[in-house]
Amino acid sequence: MSVPRSVANHRQAVVELLAGVAAAKGTCRVPLLEALGKPLAVDLFAPLSLPPFDNSQMDGFAVRSQDIPGQGAELRVAAPVPAGAAPAALEPGFAAPIMTGAMIPDGADAVVPVEKASPASFPEPSDTDAVVELPAVSPGTYVRNSGSDIEHGALALAAGTLLGPAQLGLLAALGLATVEVPEPLRVLLVTTGDEVVEPGEALTAGKIFDSNGTLLEASMRQAGLEVVRSGISDDHPSSLLSVLQHHTGEAETAVDIIVTTGGVSKGAYEVVRQAMVGQPVDFVPVAMQPGGPQGLGTFNGVPFLGFPGNPVSCLVSFEMFLRPALSEVMGTPAPRTVQAARLAAPLTSPDGKHQVRRGSVAGDGTVHMEGGAGSHLVHALARANALIQIPAAVTELNAGAEVEVWML
Repeated sequence: MSVPRSVANHRQAVVELLAGVAAAKGTCRVPLLEALGKPLAVDLFAPLSLPPFDNSQMDGFAVRSQDIPGQGAELRVAAPVPAGAAPAALEPGFAAPIMTGAMIPDGADAVVPVEKASPASFPEPSDTDAVVELPAVSPGTYVRNSGSDIEHGALALAAGTLLGPAQLGLLAALGLATVEVPEPLRVLLVTTGDEVVEPGEALTAGKIFDSNGTLLEASMRQAGLEVVRSGISDDHPSSLLSVLQHHTGEAETAVDIIVTTGGVSKGAYEVVRQAMVGQPVDFVPVAMQPGGPQGLGTFNGVPFLGFPGNPVSCLVSFEMFLRPALSEVMGTPAPRTVQAARLAAPLTSPDGKHQVRRGSVAGDGTVHMEGGAGSHLVHALARANALIQIPAAVTELNAGAEVEVWML
């Protein structure tokens, strides 16, 4: 009987399996919003300065600071400077009404806020004889200097940076409409079982609807994978082999990873085990509950992961092994947020197995378990917002005990 593999060791094996595939992928250029959540493929240098020109931080009057002595001065009012305009140079003895973000006129070196002027308002543009009394101001006051955010040619974002809203906003501010990201990995997702039918079909005696396909495809898409579905494969090894060979042969249909659900335990009719005879695939027990039975190897040279068939086992397998491996080798998705929480109720856990329970973390930092330890409890899974991690050496925890949770 094989010794169960630790969660950490199996996760590292998945990382090593995927490392070569990730290294072989190229890059592609996509519109900014399509890059959301993806890592930047190359160092990106600013094609222009931000701000691109000196501009006003306030609604006020652009002035030459030397025109205003310590006691203040009365200046003639020049033509106003709206945002988006290229203003004329400011002549000595004049103050130009200027809007926030508008370009500082040549010759001006400071802005006096309009509320500090007398009168504290802008004159009508038609009033060509208007004057304004302004207090003294230091050079640079309320002026956003060109390049004060980032200078032309400076490193804007380093390769590997995850592109969130703030990063994409920076690229847009730099005038970029597209960005270079790694090509996504294509994964073939195959659910197996004679008892499984597609949602929407008639449910006859002994049959169940396939939730694994939707559950895993949604998780994979959220993680940045391109998912290929083949439909449900029955319990005949020849049927599964036909699907796998189709997607590991011709370049047009080839995938980078294969993931199956079901058929990996030690029963008499484990279709995935039967189909993998002769392939370098190991079926190993992992010291984890749920999700203990796992398949790992290659099929026709393509990395293969065999997950158990129960829905919760599928999701836990993805979250504990495939998702973290993708984060490490591809730079995306971002790792799950890990935090501490206090148990709202006591729990027990099997000795020698890392247990992953589903829970809901409340605003006060307590976590309530959703459902029991069973791997079929889809309703409880849908109520959960976290995975509670119980180490293999822990068998009992009291209410109030601190646990590690991974936020979903």
